[in-house]
Formats: sequence, C-alpha cells, structure tokens
Amino acid sequence: MTEALSAIDIASSVSAAYERIRSSVRFTPVVELSSLGGPHQTRVFAKMENLQSTGSFKLRGATNRVMQLSAAERRCGVVTASNGNHGLAVAAAAAAVDTVAEVFVSSVVAPERAQRIADLGAKVTHAGKNPLEAELAARSAAEASGRVYIPPYNDPQVIAGQGTVAFELLEQLPQLDAVFIATGGGGLLSGMGAWIKHASPRTAVIGCWPENSRVLYESICAGTILEFPEQSTLSDSTTGGIEPGSITFPLARAVVDRSILVSEEEILAALRWTHRELNWTIEGAAGVALAAYIKTAPDWADGTVAVIICGGNVSDQVRNLI
Repeated sequence: MTEALSAIDIASSVSAAYERIRSSVRFTPVVELSSLGGPHQTRVFAKMENLQSTGSFKLRGATNRVMQLSAAERRCGVVTASNGNHGLAVAAAAAAVDTVAEVFVSSVVAPERAQRIADLGAKVTHAGKNPLEAELAARSAAEASGRVYIPPYNDPQVIAGQGTVAFELLEQLPQLDAVFIATGGGGLLSGMGAWIKHASPRTAVIGCWPENSRVLYESICAGTILEFPEQSTLSDSTTGGIEPGSITFPLARAVVDRSILVSEEEILAALRWTHRELNWTIEGAAGVALAAYIKTAPDWADGTVAVIICGGNVSDQVRNLI
C-alpha cells in the first residue's frame, strides 16, 4: 500500500485529519511582514506554527496519528525518535490520550530539548550518533516490544496531519503564489504540498534546505535515496538522513516545484532580522524558509507568498548567536 501512496492519497486524508485534530491544536495566525516586500511590492506572510503548544507544527502529525490508536495500542504505549520537536509532539499527544511514550534521541540533540520531552512525561532514550540511527533504534525497540512506532515523517497519517498547516493557510490566504517550507525528512513538505496541489495548483511549493544538511534535496536530484555527508547547521530540526524506503521521497518529488539551498550565514541573518525587526526568536529551521524567500525575493515581485515559521524551540547555541 505504501509503495502506491500518492499525493492524491495524502490530500484525501488531510481534511479528515483537520477535523480530527482541530480541537487539540491551535489554528495559528498569519502575520504580514510588510517590511520584507520592499521595492518588489511582494506581500509576504508568516504562518506562525511556532505558536503551537509544543512550539512547532509537529504537534499536528503526532496528534493525528496518536488519536487513531486502538485501545489495546494505547495500553501498550508508543515509541518514536526525534531531535526535539517531534518528540515533544508525541509526548504531548500521548499524554492527552493517557498513554505513554518512549522517545529515542541521538547524540546531537540539544540537552534542553531532551529535558523538555522528559518533562512531558515521556521516557527519553539516547541512541546513535545522528537522527537516522536513533530512528532505526526506535523502530527496532517498538518491534521487539509490540508497541506502535510513530516516525517523525515516514507515516501517511503523520504526513496528513502536517498537511493541515496548508489546509488552514489556504483558508487564510486563498490567493497565494508560493509557500516556503523548511525541509528535513520531508513530512511537512509532502503533507502541505499534497494539499496545495489539490486545493490550489497555482501555488508554487518551495522546498528550502540548509546547504549543510540536504539529504532529501540531493536524493531528489539523484532520483534515489542517498547517504549524503552532513555538517553542523543552525537548522538542527531538519538534520539527519532519510529512512530507507521512506514514503516522503516520492511524495516530495511529486509536489515540490522549486528547491532552494541557503548558507549558514543566510540562516543566521534571517534569524537576526526577525529578532531585531519583529522581536521574534524563531528556530533555525524557520530561519531556513525565511532566508530562502529573502534570497529569491526578486522572483516574487508583485506576488503574495507565505513563509512557514515551523517552530520556535530555539537551542541555547542558536539563542546565543542571535
């Protein structure tokens, strides 16, 4: 079934996901960033997913998946892997339905994020040197114990939940020329892109990657899932490889209209701009999407675009640089 999964399949699940989770997540506002329009006369809006209760859009996908657990599955608990935001989301979603979560984190996780996951009642288990190794360890633990594994991106119901960002956004801004989406494993890009292609085909789906961590970008370019070397990045929420056979690979390829890479200097400049001009402190991944718009601003002259502010869980490292 997963081999044949298409963007149409995901789009058909997004509206149902929205009805399922709407009472458990926040309908996040859009804010116009008028000073970014500049001489190009572009209307630029920010979709504020950093205002979710766990600080990122990940709450949507986790809630959609957890709410569909059977009574027996809830009694056993769930397992996931995350460098922070998905772990927070699964921990919160599990607590909301009175089940327990175990979250595997890699050695690159920010300590304060691991602590926040534990504070929500989840068991935190350290495994692996990178997010992909933590994901594989988590899946093995789930299989060995008979618990449900909830991946951060490689699950149709998680992806459909993330797609509800686009469901809301197109209600708020029906005439969009482009949406800028920071991308790691591809769950947000796949879910949002699937709904946008269904509901507003004229809207360009822009995948945004840090140059230092771009496994899915390189895989899309190559036409197959690759292992690609990574370097340290301010966008820690988008780091890590792509799980072999991930359904997000063909989905992302199908929905993305343009891919943009941004440097660490461009990400930091975007983070500093939001802090200076708007008094916002957003995480590095959100800076990736904003930096991608700023880098290509002339291309969107006289248009209307949205930038997804995907999270606000800022690591101490990034906070100190801003």
